[in-house]
Amino acid sequence: MSLNVIGYAESCFIDKFGTPRQPGLVAVSRAFVRILPEFQPQDSLAGLEQFSHAWISFLFHKNLKTTRFHAKVHPPRLGGDKIGVFATRSPHRPNPMGLSLVKIESVEKDGLWVSGIDFIDQTPILDIKPYLAYVESIPEARSGWAQEKPASQFEIQISCAEKLKKWKQLRPEIEDLIRQTLQFDPRPEIYKGFEGESSPYREKHAVRLYEGDIHFHYPTSHSVEVFDIHFKNDEFRDS
Repeated sequence: MSLNVIGYAESCFIDKFGTPRQPGLVAVSRAFVRILPEFQPQDSLAGLEQFSHAWISFLFHKNLKTTRFHAKVHPPRLGGDKIGVFATRSPHRPNPMGLSLVKIESVEKDGLWVSGIDFIDQTPILDIKPYLAYVESIPEARSGWAQEKPASQFEIQISCAEKLKKWKQLRPEIEDLIRQTLQFDPRPEIYKGFEGESSPYREKHAVRLYEGDIHFHYPTSHSVEVFDIHFKNDEFRDS
């Protein structure tokens, strides 16, 4: 069996760390799904603008080197407990394929803008299908151990306001993106529980969004401080 990659995502999330674990959690996150020319995007995307949402099938391309199958995994929300891989949406699967429901912002001649994403930059796209509410919306559906949407537990403080202000001139939504990304705590379980004290693990972390690396730490168990932003582009760096 062979699969054709039909395009690539140009995402606001550059690395796996910090990328939401589910679509729709960070509403302002955006990506441009660029379709390769051989799949004739001007024709193959025709009519998609009539839909509000779409399913995106993609590859977890950063997990392709995984060779050992694990029947049970550790979802972050279970606090270290194990459960069967097929009862989760873990990226570590026998076939590293993802499926995300995203909002369609606009359809262009060579791709589409989508929001509420959970995939990183340069993710290979396998397929796009429109969301059909009349068959796919099931209000009475059960969600097992993930029944409730994760709630924000943190007060987010941004102490590098001048750098953020400069960045917002290019990306007005960047402060909302930072806050929504951090509110669900991107840290692995091993890094949690040492807030505000000397830790054998990392006390400071960084998430890459667009042109910047967001540096943050946890002064307390209920607060996050963004204390610096490092930019890759010279136009944003301090003179």
